[in-house]
Amino acid sequence: MEENGQKKEHKRRVRYKGTHPKKYSEKYKELNPEKYADTIDHVIKKGSTPAGMHISICVKEIIDFLQIQPGQKGLDATLGYGGHTKEMLKCLQGEGHIYGLDVDPIESAKTKKRLEEQGFGEDILTVKLMNFANIDEVAKEVGPFDFILADLGVSSMQIDNPERGFSYKHEGPLDLRLNPQKGISAAERLKDMTPDELEGMLVENSDEPYAEEIAKAVMNEFRRGHVIETTTQLRDVVEKALVCLPKAEREEQVKKACARTFQALRIDVNSEFEVLESFLEKLPDALAPGGRAAILTFHSGEDRLVKKSFKEFKKAGVYRDVARDVIRPSKEECLYNSRAKSTKMRWAVKE
Repeated sequence: MEENGQKKEHKRRVRYKGTHPKKYSEKYKELNPEKYADTIDHVIKKGSTPAGMHISICVKEIIDFLQIQPGQKGLDATLGYGGHTKEMLKCLQGEGHIYGLDVDPIESAKTKKRLEEQGFGEDILTVKLMNFANIDEVAKEVGPFDFILADLGVSSMQIDNPERGFSYKHEGPLDLRLNPQKGISAAERLKDMTPDELEGMLVENSDEPYAEEIAKAVMNEFRRGHVIETTTQLRDVVEKALVCLPKAEREEQVKKACARTFQALRIDVNSEFEVLESFLEKLPDALAPGGRAAILTFHSGEDRLVKKSFKEFKKAGVYRDVARDVIRPSKEECLYNSRAKSTKMRWAVKE
C-alpha cells in the first residue's frame, strides 16, 4: 500500500493470545464490551472483572434505599464507570435529572460517551469534571438533591490499566493519582517523606502491621541511590521488607502488605480522607428535605468517618434517620465479584 509515493507498512492487529491473555493491551475483546458480549459474559461468570470495565456493587440495595421517583433530581458524586448512574437513570423513566461528578478526566469522558450511546444524553444527565468535596458548589448551582450516592472505591478500569499505576500486580509508573493531570505522583511523594512520615501514613491509611519494616526498606533503597518509580519496584521493596517472615506464610503476607501499601499511598496522594471529610460536612446542605444519601466504603478508615459523621448529624437533628448497621453485598454478589467483599454501605435520610 502506498501513500504520498511512499510504501506504507501494513500493521497486523494484535491477536487475542490464548484463552487467558495476561497483558492489559492484549485483552482487546474485554476492552470492547459492545463488540464481544460473549467474552464479557464468560469473564464475569468466572468471577472476574473484564479489563477496562467496572462491575457496580450493591446496586439492588442502593436502588431499594434511594426510592427514586420520576421527576426527581439526583447526584452520583463518584461517577466512575457509570453502572450505578445508569440504574438510577432508569428509575427516573425519562423525567428528572442526574448530575455525575468525577475527578478522572480519562474515564469520565468515556463514561459520558457510553451513557449517551445508551440513550442517556444531556437532557437527563450532566457530567462534571469535579471533586466530590465541592458538592456545595453543585448544589448552589442547581439546587438541593432528592438523592445522593457516593461510591468511594477506585474503579476496576483504573486498577487494571497499568498506565495508571494503581496495582502492584502490573508493571507501570508509580502514579496512583485519580486525576493524573494534577498534583504529584506517588513516586514523587515517596521521595519527599521522612521515615516517620511514611510509617505513620501506612498505619493511619491502611492499618499496616509491617509499617516500620516497609518504611525502613524504602529509605534504605533511597540511601543506596536506588529509585522507586514503578509499581513493581515498590512491590520488590515490600517483599524485601518482609523477608524475615517464615517462608510458608511470606507470599500471602507480601500480597496483603503490597495491597495495603498501595492503598495508603493512593489515599495520601489524592488526599482522600480530607476530601471525604469535606464531602460529609457539606452533604446535609446539598440534600433536599427528606433527601436520601447512600455511601459505599471499602476500608475501615473510610467507614469510621462516615459512621461518625452520620451519627453526629443525627444527634444534632439534621438527619431524621441513619443506618444503625452496615449493609453488605450478598454472598451471591461476592461470589461473582470478588472486589465486593470489603464493601460496606451506610445511609442517611435528611429531616
